[in-house]
Amino acid sequence: MIATIVNCITVFIGSLLGVKLTARINEKLKEVLFICLGMISLVIGIRMCFEFTKTLYIVLSLTIGGLIGSLLDIDGGIMRFGAFLERLVSKNHKTDDNSFAHGFLNASVLFCVGAMTIVGSIRAGVSHDYELILTKSVMDGISSVIFAAGMGIGVAFSIISILVIQGGLTLLAMAVGDFIPALVISEVSGLGGVMIIMIGLNLLKLKEIKTANFLPALLIVALLAAAHPYLP
Repeated sequence: MIATIVNCITVFIGSLLGVKLTARINEKLKEVLFICLGMISLVIGIRMCFEFTKTLYIVLSLTIGGLIGSLLDIDGGIMRFGAFLERLVSKNHKTDDNSFAHGFLNASVLFCVGAMTIVGSIRAGVSHDYELILTKSVMDGISSVIFAAGMGIGVAFSIISILVIQGGLTLLAMAVGDFIPALVISEVSGLGGVMIIMIGLNLLKLKEIKTANFLPALLIVALLAAAHPYLP
């Protein structure tokens, strides 16, 4: 958990620095930032996509997971949670401004869904090897500066997601890490790349996608990959 706490600290500090820059950035420069964020997300997502090997599992997981997430309105729930956090920290809450919630949501997905999160958490939990998570912490800290400059203080609150998801994975790995198949890691990472591409498309305003509605797909693809030896 030590490395996860360090990760939270770097993201929080980076977010505060990014918010400080916001006051010096006009709308034209913010648009440039969003383009940069979108392209960075696309590059990261495309790179991660090459990690999956079972296309059928990805197709099934995205389809079923997306339908489940849409029925449960997971994206809306996270957005409402982000708005709730904003009301807690801001006396001048604006009900027509979702930038706080969007910052929280997008940063949470970017920082918590990926090979470095999964593999790093397993290494930390199983062998107390913190190098990968600490490397991720530096990268997330730098990314949070850019994200917060473009999307505001909501990015800082993604540390809640990091603590719960990454910390939870580390604790789980301490218990069962030796039994997690390599295929599970590769398929979850690959599907995570698809979700990060969705973020990129949103940031570039090419397509409005409710990314969080596809979160159940991560669990489904993990189950399919784990059951692979027993499937026809």
